[in-house]
Amino acid sequence: MESGYPVVQVEDATIFQDDNPVVQSVSFKIDRGEFVFLVGRTGSGKSSLLKTLYGDLTLRQGSAQVAGYRIETLKDAQVPLLRRKLGIIFQDFQLFPDRSIAENLMFVLKATGWKDSAKMKTRLSEVLMQVGLGASERKYPHQLSGGEQQRAAIARALLNEPVILMADEPTGNLDPEVAVGILKLFQQINRSGTAVLMATHSYGLIRKFPSRVLKCENGKLLDSATEPFELQDQDIF
Repeated sequence: MESGYPVVQVEDATIFQDDNPVVQSVSFKIDRGEFVFLVGRTGSGKSSLLKTLYGDLTLRQGSAQVAGYRIETLKDAQVPLLRRKLGIIFQDFQLFPDRSIAENLMFVLKATGWKDSAKMKTRLSEVLMQVGLGASERKYPHQLSGGEQQRAAIARALLNEPVILMADEPTGNLDPEVAVGILKLFQQINRSGTAVLMATHSYGLIRKFPSRVLKCENGKLLDSATEPFELQDQDIF
């Protein structure tokens, strides 16, 4: 994908939950290296929007391009290829409990086509160092704190050098102080050129780390870059 080309571009899309349209007339773009928060009350369509962008839900109306892939015509066989260009991070970490952190990451490298064991070990060490877990590769998830498990999940998301990280409530299970550390890590990753789209319920984080905000509200998507709005606590709970 050329530099300067948006990593996400959505045009007149309708986002569905099951058969119900939850966000309509959605149009926005995210450029390479941008940091964007995604907010909205529970049930407003945030997670469905993210799932549509990474190919977990079908885009039935409108068009979207993510990391060079057309989402409205995405074939099942293309979904893994799309996800190699994305880093996807969840609230509940989704680490294999019976494997060490290194084994969790090695599984992803093998699944995404890496073959050279020396390069795999090097990349594994690089991402663990990047997230501050250089000494934890032999530990199992239950031996790590919640914040450390989320850092391991972020390391896993970085393995294939994604153009964008999509994070769905990544600090939702963490104490406020730990959440701030995770947000600072996202900022550090963002400064290296990776775009970030982060869904959150934490007004405190948005206040502490102001950035562009997309807000799902009353079936629409508002964008602070084109129509500035005041965020209230009730907007995101």
